[in-house]
Amino acid sequence: MTVIDEHFQDVTGALSGHPRILALANQKGGVGKTTTAINLGTALAAIGERVLIVDLDPQGNASTGLGIDRRHRNCSTYDVLIGEAPMRDAVVVTAVPRLHIAASTMDLSGLELELGATRDRAFRLRNALAELNTNIAPDTDYTYVLIDCPPSLNLLTVNAMAAADAILVPLQCEFFALEGLSQLLQTVEQVRSTLNPNLSIHGIVLTMFDARNNLSNQVVADVRQFMGSKVYETMIPRNVRISEAPSYGKPVLVYDLKCAGSEAYLKLATEVIQRERELRSGH
Repeated sequence: MTVIDEHFQDVTGALSGHPRILALANQKGGVGKTTTAINLGTALAAIGERVLIVDLDPQGNASTGLGIDRRHRNCSTYDVLIGEAPMRDAVVVTAVPRLHIAASTMDLSGLELELGATRDRAFRLRNALAELNTNIAPDTDYTYVLIDCPPSLNLLTVNAMAAADAILVPLQCEFFALEGLSQLLQTVEQVRSTLNPNLSIHGIVLTMFDARNNLSNQVVADVRQFMGSKVYETMIPRNVRISEAPSYGKPVLVYDLKCAGSEAYLKLATEVIQRERELRSGH
């Protein structure tokens, strides 16, 4: 990866005194990254956490899925990353209490060309989030930041990994799942060695699981064998309500709280928090 090079080896270290920052990353498209960002963020907010979603995907689906009209994205994550606005200016409230989002626009797709060989190009997001934490207002005292990454291993994803405490990997229960995962793990190792030595894999969440499908069950078995305890117990099922919710600009937990998809994301949120407690206690 050209964006990870020797120029960054002397600029490392995690932010101090900040919320837990989780990057949702997988270079494959259609695996449930955005769906997980929206619904895990909503579930965390529902159980009392204060959550900021950072939309780093030029397609802006996380923003749309939370009902943020494209016409109202006057300040976006693009403006933040090129240095024209602080992160707090891009943050908007959503219809979900305790859940905010920094929306994205298609302008992000040209970021790599615009930043070129700028020395701090891999740290734009980390610096923006650090600044956010020095200007805390009562309603922006976030406990979690979830970064929705684009479906590629480009400068945007590298910014997310350089800023994050850990990576959360949504993995679709399909044939090539493990192949894509190994490539992502190599990238995480590169980022850890050059940009962010404290980066870890928080967990892998299996998505679009269909218990009636033999392939789904085989993928689950293979991923659990390969990654062990890094795989969350909770699996996100194939669920039509999850698919319908974004077209209404709502998380599935708001669209249909009682459906299997909503229940799964609430369980995942509980499991994420449990892992955080174990990390803090040193277990």
